[in-house]
Amino acid sequence: MPYGVKLKGLNGNDMKEFAFLPKTRDAVIAGAQAKDVDSVFAINENAKALHPDFQELTVREIIEHTDAKTFILGNEDGSPVAYFKAGQYLSLQFVIDNSILTRPYSISSSPQWCAMGKYAVTIRKNPGGFAADKILDTLRVGDKVTASAPEGSFFYDKIRDGSHVIAVAGGSGITPFLSMAYAIRDDIEDFDLTILYGSAKYNNILFKDELKSITQDCARVKVVHVLSDDSREDCESGFITADLIKKYIPADGSYSIFMCGPDAMYKFVQGEIEKLGVEKKFVRRELQSVTKNVSALPGYPAGCADSVFNVKLVRGEEIYEFSAKADEPVLVAIERAGISAPSRCRCGECGWCRSKLLKGEVFIPEETDGRRWADKEYGYIHPCASFPVSDIEIEVPGSYI
Repeated sequence: MPYGVKLKGLNGNDMKEFAFLPKTRDAVIAGAQAKDVDSVFAINENAKALHPDFQELTVREIIEHTDAKTFILGNEDGSPVAYFKAGQYLSLQFVIDNSILTRPYSISSSPQWCAMGKYAVTIRKNPGGFAADKILDTLRVGDKVTASAPEGSFFYDKIRDGSHVIAVAGGSGITPFLSMAYAIRDDIEDFDLTILYGSAKYNNILFKDELKSITQDCARVKVVHVLSDDSREDCESGFITADLIKKYIPADGSYSIFMCGPDAMYKFVQGEIEKLGVEKKFVRRELQSVTKNVSALPGYPAGCADSVFNVKLVRGEEIYEFSAKADEPVLVAIERAGISAPSRCRCGECGWCRSKLLKGEVFIPEETDGRRWADKEYGYIHPCASFPVSDIEIEVPGSYI
């Protein structure tokens, strides 16, 4: 036998028996007694519970903040919701003024809440925005909300990250770090967390009391408030600079930097982090929102900023025609037209809204162009991060969140 393998007792009769095995098997099956088989397999049910296509949730409670609201969403019967890692987000779908809106919001509660059948998401006012203020004004206790399963990779991983996380937060960017702080307190996560939280004024700090309570209960979480327009002895002043970060770096040097906040904060802090010489693999940031000033970016076609273009959208057998402003993503125009289209991250990264550009041209900011090489070659775009610069025709997938 090859490779020195010897099959004991292999002879001509054995080979004949081997050849007749299928017939023997079929005879045994035919002669067996029929039994009912349970068509529900536990492993499939567990997979559905952990990774549902979508979740139908109810607004169970609304908590008011100075310029924001926290919505407690969950199952009416209290049954568990899909589990998440602290730092992930939900993509929520709303119908407001005949527009179908999908927006991602970081989960601000402890993962422990999942067993109690609820999540918390916090939405801050956004004057001039298309969705946030409408959601804050119209969403009421008892309303139904369609949600995705928990999404995103902005969470701690002990294989990838340092044992200490320096979290840089600004405004409502505190929400994923609040969830991480709860998870550490609840012994769900095993790392040390120092939050450098930038706010304008002390009275405007979101979740100030909740953060204080966590630090009193858990020595592994530290919160440092950094005020740009205020001065207090118990707070840092100014902005989150390289020198300020250095001040709170752990002595053993094993740390990662996580960032979540507005675009202006990202751009400033990124430059400060580069001064520290931190390896890129130890610098993480939450999804960067698509720019609101696209015409100022390099490469944007001159004369397009104030234009309105025609859009032809193909979805299966359905065809829609509507207009789109040059200074807003194609996805926003689709939503304004009352058309349901898939989306989750809304920043060009996840690819959930991936669509085929059949005709015309779009401008895609380099900083939010998360397409694969092949998609760039063969004309696919992410409508959430693409701006029309001519009349266009696109083909989008079916309507799901």
